[in-house]
Amino acid sequence: SQAMDFQRIVVRHHLPGLARDELPRYLEHRLRLAGTELPVFNPPAVELLFQATNGMPRKVNRVAHYAMTAAALDGAQQVNDQHLHAALEELRP
Repeated sequence: SQAMDFQRIVVRHHLPGLARDELPRYLEHRLRLAGTELPVFNPPAVELLFQATNGMPRKVNRVAHYAMTAAALDGAQQVNDQHLHAALEELRP
């Protein structure tokens, strides 16, 4: 029996982040998938989210999740920039 040589092939592809004007639609889409049509993030929170994540979807999802948790703990109906700051503080290494 002859041993086979397997080589690992690594493919790296860098996806650019969302543009600033794409982020609100991205958030609306993700929230619609979760079952809401409500405007969960106010405009200053969206801007801070963009600045903090450079529009990278994975980071957006993570920070947004923590910000929504902060808003819920605060009893707020909308995520604001203070909730975003709390989320960023929580995620800081």
